[in-house]
Amino acid sequence: MPAPFTNPLTFLSLLWSFSESDIPTFVLPNTAFGLLATLAAPSLTTATNNLCPNLSTLLTRIPPMLFFNWTNVFIFELANQRLPESIKEDKANKPWRPLPQGRITQSQTRCLLLVSIPVVLALSAALGVGIESALILLLAWMYNDLGGGDEVSRDLIIAVAYDVFLVASLRIGMGSASFSASVSASTSSAAADLQVGILRTGYTWLALIGCTIASTMQVQDLKDQVGDLLRGRKTWPIVLGDSVSRKWIAACVPVWSVLCVLFWHTPLWVSVVPVLLGMWVSGCVLLKRGDAGAWRWWCAWQVALYALPIWHANAL
Repeated sequence: MPAPFTNPLTFLSLLWSFSESDIPTFVLPNTAFGLLATLAAPSLTTATNNLCPNLSTLLTRIPPMLFFNWTNVFIFELANQRLPESIKEDKANKPWRPLPQGRITQSQTRCLLLVSIPVVLALSAALGVGIESALILLLAWMYNDLGGGDEVSRDLIIAVAYDVFLVASLRIGMGSASFSASVSASTSSAAADLQVGILRTGYTWLALIGCTIASTMQVQDLKDQVGDLLRGRKTWPIVLGDSVSRKWIAACVPVWSVLCVLFWHTPLWVSVVPVLLGMWVSGCVLLKRGDAGAWRWWCAWQVALYALPIWHANAL
């Protein structure tokens, strides 16, 4: 019987192994969105330039953004990886994970999940994003325990979860409290307590990003087809076929690239980065130049899209 909770170093290594693969593909891109969206706050929120956090303040908010994204994705992974069908899948797709390796049992993982949920909720609430964390828990429950992750609805659930993570990252970046420190001493107390909200443009941008993710994130399923087939998961490559899925992804990525740059009216020298990255992703998918690599390039493409509002904000 493994005893993962007795040695602190072993325990920390275990925690890391549950979410290691999500750090470069989920935690860091979501944190990048929070940073970039905060820099573009005048285009996305009610904050004017004098209410936006300065660079030194923003840098101090990167660790809380990282912490929020990691702890909440950690909860999702605990809930997901403890399931018998997930263990079967991971033995084929991700054999380095702790449960297939026998480093922890299903019962111990469930106990760890029971302890972690209230802790993460409380810490998220302290960061001012408790509602977002609760929504993520709801979506994780739908995805894992209700089997939504095995149905064609999985992409929609994941896209909504992405947007919730992105909203939370932006809120942490802007600060959950008032921006009185950025207001001059002559400003009234009522104005000093002004709360920053997300504009309709900001929500439209989040919806556009959500649609982009929902219609192209099937790129991550290309590399996992063996394990997904074993557990009976209905991903696009399995339901529609590998060839159709690749053509769909390769067509959608450039379309969304163009729509996003048109949304922000970015100049050519700004637009070329996400457009070329999108074309590279399409090429990797069609030419089968490594599906794991294509998934990471897709994440880089997303970050390039996240940066588009900065030019618009600087032009205001």
